[in-house]
Amino acid sequence: MIQIEDKRRCCGCEACRQVCPKGCIRLECDEEGFGYPIVDADRCIECHKCERVCPFMKLDAPREPQAVYAACATDEGLRKASSSGGLFTLLAEETLRRGGVVFGARFDETWGVCHDYTETVEGLAPFRGSKYLQSRIGESYRQAEQFLKEGRLVLFTGTPCQIKGLVHYLGRTYENLTTVDVVCHGVPSPMVWQRYLTTLRAGQGEITGISFRDKSLSGWRRYDFVAQSTGGGGVRQFYGDNIYMRGFLHDLYLRPSCYACMAKGGRSQSDLTLGDYWGVERTCPDLDRALDEDKGTSVVLIHSAQGQRLLEGLPCRYQETNYASAVAGNPAIEHTAAEPPKRQLFFEQINAEPLDSLIARLTATPLHKRLWRQLHHRAHRIKMRLRRLAQRSH
Repeated sequence: MIQIEDKRRCCGCEACRQVCPKGCIRLECDEEGFGYPIVDADRCIECHKCERVCPFMKLDAPREPQAVYAACATDEGLRKASSSGGLFTLLAEETLRRGGVVFGARFDETWGVCHDYTETVEGLAPFRGSKYLQSRIGESYRQAEQFLKEGRLVLFTGTPCQIKGLVHYLGRTYENLTTVDVVCHGVPSPMVWQRYLTTLRAGQGEITGISFRDKSLSGWRRYDFVAQSTGGGGVRQFYGDNIYMRGFLHDLYLRPSCYACMAKGGRSQSDLTLGDYWGVERTCPDLDRALDEDKGTSVVLIHSAQGQRLLEGLPCRYQETNYASAVAGNPAIEHTAAEPPKRQLFFEQINAEPLDSLIARLTATPLHKRLWRQLHHRAHRIKMRLRRLAQRSH
């Protein structure tokens, strides 16, 4: 019987709930809004399947990738619609072209995030774009297993801990399965997100669209948080100025397991890892210039021969680089977030103070850092204007 005594050792992947033959495990949210398994001891038959599939029961050794690439789609429209280089969509379209099924994370009717699958290209759009939330896996592991047993190709994407949970749940390898994890900063509390949405609705009306990583106006490096609403105005803010993103980037309300992640650094056993290639202009300057550097470039970590074959067959431009430069630009590939000293205080006071003022107070930036950031942003705007002028002159 699985029992969570240390919340840092449960990522909420739901593998234990899905594998239980008696259906006696449910997920129950704690006071921070994170779900944890609760076992009905009267119905439990002590088969220990829940313990065997738990990704935290076994600490796998880290592994460096077989190869590392900077890559992006040749389709500029697709690249523009994606958070970084559009590689997820290319992998998904290839899977669907071959009669397969694609699993990913999408918004639900409350603007929470859940896992789902699609068998059509038209169904891919909700899976695109970063979603800085913990998705509810639901029955996705069971569904993926059923498709695999039927001989269908399956592309399963998720956070490293979700991919590790799937691998443990399946308990065997499938040649028709491709697993892709994303470089993960950590997953914030769904409860905090819903409270933030409540403040948005109070000022803007009902939410009709969310983009955590909109690069249509400010580019890939300086993306915006955008919330569309029935009120007509909506919200568009530089991600560092958005209050929810500020708390997230300060690690203020991440899941406890995110401060002790056991799936980073290749431990998830995925075939591929996708993320942003921050610093690509230094590592691959020729590729960066050729691709119009501020539209987004993906880092692709290859962990298997299958992953390598898939990349080589995609309509994308790519250049091999090295693991050290990828980690230097995106440390979350390997490194776990440090739990901030004010995290406990945040949850203790969340009901005593408006959310925006609480986050602002606990993440206040010293004056010298604020001035440096303003200068950096102004320099970026000037640089972007000069580039646009240079492009028009050509």
